[in-house]
Amino acid sequence: KAVIPVHFSGQSADMKAIAGLGAKYGFRIVEDASHAIGGKYLEEPVGRCTYSDITVFSLHPVKIITSGEGGLALTNDRRLADRMARLRTHGITRDRAQMSAAPEGSWYYEMIELGYNYRLTDMQAALGLSQMDRLDRYITARHELAHRYDEMLRDLAVITPKRGGHSHSALHLYVIQVDGTRTNRSRREVFEALRASGIGVNVHYIPVHLQPVYRARGFKPGDFPACEEYYSRAITIPLYATLSRQQQGRVVEALRSALT
Repeated sequence: KAVIPVHFSGQSADMKAIAGLGAKYGFRIVEDASHAIGGKYLEEPVGRCTYSDITVFSLHPVKIITSGEGGLALTNDRRLADRMARLRTHGITRDRAQMSAAPEGSWYYEMIELGYNYRLTDMQAALGLSQMDRLDRYITARHELAHRYDEMLRDLAVITPKRGGHSHSALHLYVIQVDGTRTNRSRREVFEALRASGIGVNVHYIPVHLQPVYRARGFKPGDFPACEEYYSRAITIPLYATLSRQQQGRVVEALRSALT
């Protein structure tokens, strides 16, 4: 019924092609743009929903801009917008047209479906808004740093991330893959050597189908071999707008040492 493309690391999926498949096979589309706030697809900002029904952004503390926690859901469909607004507030409406009975007074409301308590607080919203005018600068800085990484890592035994021509990535993450054809060090050895050097690396992500909740539903190793192969090699190295050239050089030198 629905396809949820993930804009991993900030780079948009090919949404026009996916929308074409949606039209052919009749599925709805929700863009998981948690990593992609500030990014672009075909010269348009991610989030315009040109090729999707809903776009979702994350404002978690590690994202490019943050509200402390929570996120945003955007749509051009008034019906979906109204329902999402209702669901975030327990399924409650004060719209008389949606009520089953005449209001008893100005205080009256009805819960017309089961919803949630998913509202950002005013303070969280203010925190997120305070960063919006810096978003373009953050993305520009991330691109400058990513291009520098591309050059500095060219001779190391790693595979650097590709960036598609159809999108301008938000570059939330810079993920390298350890190239086992050029080093005998495993991903785990490289990862632990970097951590021991004080470099804040991470792995994004453990394949979902290998998590216990999905194994219990019948998924198993080997079901998605490309995903599993990527996971076996992936390391996310530091990338943030205020990363200095000196700090970036230290990351690269620590990586060079870890690979040898």
